This record gives sequence, structure tokens and C-alpha cells, in this order.
Amino acid sequence: MGNFCLSQSILILISKFDFNLLIETKYMQPLVGIIMGSESDLEIMKGAAEMLRQFEVEPELTIVSAHRTPNRLAEYAKNAKARGLKVIIAGAGGAAHLPGMVAAQTVLPVIGVPVKSSNSIEGWDSVLSILQMPYGVPVATVALNGAKNAGILAAQILALHDTSIATKLEAYKEYLDDIVMESVKNVKKLGYSNAFDKDII
Repeated sequence: MGNFCLSQSILILISKFDFNLLIETKYMQPLVGIIMGSESDLEIMKGAAEMLRQFEVEPELTIVSAHRTPNRLAEYAKNAKARGLKVIIAGAGGAAHLPGMVAAQTVLPVIGVPVKSSNSIEGWDSVLSILQMPYGVPVATVALNGAKNAGILAAQILALHDTSIATKLEAYKEYLDDIVMESVKNVKKLGYSNAFDKDII
């Protein structure tokens, strides 16, 4: 029984802890919705969630098929704004209608991710299905399998009204700069040089 006794100090800490804060954090309203046409797209689409989490933006993620669950698609798109979402990232392969059909039914910005699926024509059908949207229904289209860039773009949209996210994005840009400059130094150490980088050690 002794192993299950809490010390007085631990009991004091527990009594002072604000469990409402824990509940609020755990069930914080997501600002970005990530949807995809099938579970097979998850390996690519989870990249968007991973990038958003780097900027401390917790997204929601689910499956919405444009062709097999049209009613679910309509309900998701039409209610997204009312549920507090600010951006939707939609990924699909093959006849990739999901991003466009969502964009047709919401005023929220929609970022489309073409996915190179097993039934796609080298991904070109997915790219063109999402890219070639008609006038009046824009979809911001990233590269084939470019879910990570979709996550970054969603964070940049949110950063327009959130200085905390903006600060993290600025730090990320500096991190990218550091990586490239380290590569510049590595190339120079191999004996290659150019006049532009003459001041770099």
C-alpha cells in the first residue's frame, strides 16, 4: 500500500493545478482542417499536420471522399466556418475533385494537395484536377505530394492575425537559411569558391 501513497508536497501541487487549463488545451478548437479522399492518402497528408504542429497549431484530420461520401463532404464544407476552422487543406489523388468541391461550398481558403495515388497517371491527373479550377472558385494548389508546404501555407495564413505563429514562422525561415549557409561552407571546404561568397569563411 505504501507505494500508492502520495507525498504531501505532491498533493499540494495537485491541489494548485488548474485542471480547467488542461481540459482547455486538450480540447482546443482546431483552426485548420485536414481532409483526404481515402486512408491511403494519410502517409502524405500527415505531413501537413506535422508542419502545423511545429508552429503549435493543432489541426483536425479526417477522411472525406468527394465521390463516395458526397453528403459528408457538403456537411463538412458548409459547417467548417461555423465550427471555427480558418483554413482547409484537402488532399486527393486520381480524379481529385475533393479540394474544388469543398472550395465551392465554403468561403474559407482551401489549399489543395495533389496526391500521387495508385490509380493516378503519374500524378498529373491529380495536379490538373486541383489546379485548373474555374473562375470564382479558387484553390491554392501546392506541388504533387506537397502536404508539408500546405501546412506551412496554412500557418502563414493564420499568422496574418496571430503574432505567435508569425514569430515561429520567422524562426523557421531563419532555420532554413542556416541550413543553406552551412551547405555553402561545406562546398567551399571542398575547394569550390565564387566571388559572391568571398567573405564566407
